Amino acid sequence: MDCPHIPELNYAEFSQRLHKKVVARRIPITGSIEATARCNLHCAHCFINLPPGDRRARMQELTGQEWRSLVDQIVDEGCLWLLLTGGEPFLRPDFLDIYTYARTKGLLITLFSNGTLLTPGIADHLAEWPPFSIEITLYGRTQKTYEGVTGVPGSYALCMRGIELMLERKLPLKLKTMVLTLNRHELANMKAFAEGLGLSFHYDPMLNSRADGDRSPAAFRLSPEDVVALDLADAKRLKEWDEFCEKFLGPQADSDLLYQCGAGLNTFHVDPYGGMSACLVARRPAYDLRQGTFHEGWHNFLPQVRAQKRTRETPCRRCDLISLCGQCPGWAQMEYGDQEEPVPYLCRTAHLRAKAFGLNERNKPTRRCQSRHH
Repeated sequence: MDCPHIPELNYAEFSQRLHKKVVARRIPITGSIEATARCNLHCAHCFINLPPGDRRARMQELTGQEWRSLVDQIVDEGCLWLLLTGGEPFLRPDFLDIYTYARTKGLLITLFSNGTLLTPGIADHLAEWPPFSIEITLYGRTQKTYEGVTGVPGSYALCMRGIELMLERKLPLKLKTMVLTLNRHELANMKAFAEGLGLSFHYDPMLNSRADGDRSPAAFRLSPEDVVALDLADAKRLKEWDEFCEKFLGPQADSDLLYQCGAGLNTFHVDPYGGMSACLVARRPAYDLRQGTFHEGWHNFLPQVRAQKRTRETPCRRCDLISLCGQCPGWAQMEYGDQEEPVPYLCRTAHLRAKAFGLNERNKPTRRCQSRHH
C-alpha cells in the first residue's frame, strides 16, 4: 500500500539532499578508481595511457583481491558513488569480477570506457548487473577523424560496435568527447549522432598535461578564444555557466589554502597501484594503500593535503575569478611540476569567459589576476 508519510524524490533531489548532509561530516561519498593505466588506444591527448602490453605496469597494478579489499573499506567509510575508469578498464581480464563485486556491495557505479573492447559477453554481463551509467568517449564522427586521434586503425568500427551493444541491451549509456584541434570540426556531428540515438552528449575542451609532466597534449588544445566561442554557441552550456557564476563567483573563503575546490572533502581517487589522492587530477601527494588502510588515508592523510597553505604570493591568490578559472594544484603540478604555479591557459580562458558572460555588467567583483605568464 502507498504510505502518505514518505515523500517521493527524484534522483536529482535525492543526490542534492544527500550531498548537503554529508559535506559537513566529511564522508567519502564519491570516489574514482583507475583499474589500469594501460590502454589499447594511443590517443594523442591522453594524460595517462600506457601500452596495453606494458608488463611492468601490469605487474605493479593492484590485484583483484586487493581491489575487493579496497571496495570493502570504502563501503565501510560511506562511499556510495564510484567511478571505475582507466586507461581502458576492460583490458584487465578480471575487471568484470572487480566490477561485479563492487556492484554487489550496493555502489552506484559509473564506467568510463572507449567502447572498443566491449563484446556481446561483456554486454550481457552488464545487462545482468547494470551500472548506474556507462560513458563512452567518441573521438570523431568519421573514421578518419576518430582514428586520427586514437592512432589505431580499425578502432572506429570497434567503438561503433560497442555503442551498438550497449544500445541493444538498453544500458544507461552516455556519449562524450574531448574537443581537440584534431576533431573540433566534427563536434556538431558527434552531438547530432548522440542525440539521434536518444543519448545525452557532453564535451570538454580543457586538456591538461600528462600525469608524468609531459606537456605534449597541450599541442592539441583549442585556443582560449575558441573554448569561449564554444560556450557561447551552446545555449545549454551557456545557461550552466551563467548559473555557476551566480552561485560561486566571488572572493575565496580562505585564500591562503592551496585547495579551493572540494577534492578530498567528500571525494577521493585511487590509481592502479594503490596511490590514494584527493582527486583524479591532483594525484600528488599520494597515500600508499598497500602500506596502510583507506581509513587512515581518508582520516589522516587527505586532511593534511587539504590543509596545505600557499607558500608564496601568486596572482591567483586574490583573484575573484578563481572558481570560474579552474586553477588547481593538480593542473599546476602536471603543467609545471609546481602545485602553486598559475596555469596561464586556464587564466586566459577565465578572463575571456568573464568578459563574454558580462560579469562586470552584473556588478560582480572586479578584481582580476594578471598571470605573469601572459
